[in-house]
Amino acid sequence: MTVSAATTNSALAVAEITDADVTDVIALWQACGLTRPWNDPANDIALARRGLNATILIGRDGGSIVATVMVGHDSHRGWVYYVATDPDRRGRGFGRAIMSAAEDWLRAAGIAKLQLLVRRENAKAGAFYRSIGYAEAQTIVFAKWLDGREPTP
Repeated sequence: MTVSAATTNSALAVAEITDADVTDVIALWQACGLTRPWNDPANDIALARRGLNATILIGRDGGSIVATVMVGHDSHRGWVYYVATDPDRRGRGFGRAIMSAAEDWLRAAGIAKLQLLVRRENAKAGAFYRSIGYAEAQTIVFAKWLDGREPTP
């Protein structure tokens, strides 16, 4: 799948992650500040790749991985995580392109609604999602670690 980047004439080549991409994807997530000590990114990648309801899409520009999104669904609603764009290449439409690819992936699976979580302190991410048509939902997220850990931020 190839998606045109919104603000340039170049194309963002989007495909599902391969084994050879894992190290570079984790490095991009770390460069974007998306990893957390309580979530092992390698385990998150492996889990997303195990079933039919999730994948990780990567966007390449000139052979380099410049954007990612983990996309999946629970058969009712779609969710995205690890939306990342190379910090040195922002403003070129890669974020819009990778989100468009995630939306297309969910549409192909018959999913009509996409939801995502944004940390309260991440105003830039909130502004980005608003700019591409997302609205803040009036819901509260509850969480519980099933292995007995204490709540994390």
